[in-house]
Amino acid sequence: MTHTDSNRWRTIDIVVASVIAVAFGVIFWAWNLVWSATSAAFAFFPPAHTLIYGMWLVPAVLGGLVIRKPGASLYCELVASIVSALLGSQWGGITIVQGLTQGIGAELAFAAFRYRSYRLPTAVLAGALTGLGAAIFDFVYWNKATDLATYRIPYALLTIVSATVIAGAGAWYLTRALANTGVLDRFPAGRTRAAV
Repeated sequence: MTHTDSNRWRTIDIVVASVIAVAFGVIFWAWNLVWSATSAAFAFFPPAHTLIYGMWLVPAVLGGLVIRKPGASLYCELVASIVSALLGSQWGGITIVQGLTQGIGAELAFAAFRYRSYRLPTAVLAGALTGLGAAIFDFVYWNKATDLATYRIPYALLTIVSATVIAGAGAWYLTRALANTGVLDRFPAGRTRAAV
C-alpha cells in the first residue's frame, strides 16, 4: 500500500469522524452554557476564563489522532462547530468560521509530520496550534475593542495554554483510553495501543 493509498478515507473513517464531530457538537452546545455560567467566577481577571477554552478544541486533535488521515482534524472541528451552531450557539453562525480556523491549527501540526506521528508531543503541538488558531480568530474578531496588554495578549496566551493541555494532552489520553477498550481496533490508533 502506498502512502497515498493510506491517506484515502474509508467509509468507517467518515462514519467515526462524523460521530466524533457530532458528539462534540453537542458537548460544545453544553460547554457554551458552562462558559456563560462561569464568566462571573473569572471577574478578578477576565482573560483567565480561557483556561476552560480548550474543551472546544478537543475534536480537532482527537479526530487527527483517531482517523490519522489528511483533513480529519479540520473535518471534526468544523462539523462539531456546525452542529453547535445548529443547536443554537449563542454566538450564531460565526462559530462555523471559528471551527474552520481552529481545525486548521491541528491539521498543520499533523501535516508537519506528514501524518506519520501521533505521539504525545505531536498531540500537544496540535493542541497548541489549534489554540493559536482560536486565539488569532478571537484576537481580531471578538476582542478587537479590548486593551492589548491587559486583555488581548493574556487572553491569547491562556487560550493556547488551555488548548495545549485540554485539547492536546487531553485528546491524546482520551485516544489511549478508547484504544484500550478495543473500540479503535479498526484504526491504527487501536492497533498501536502502547505507542498511541
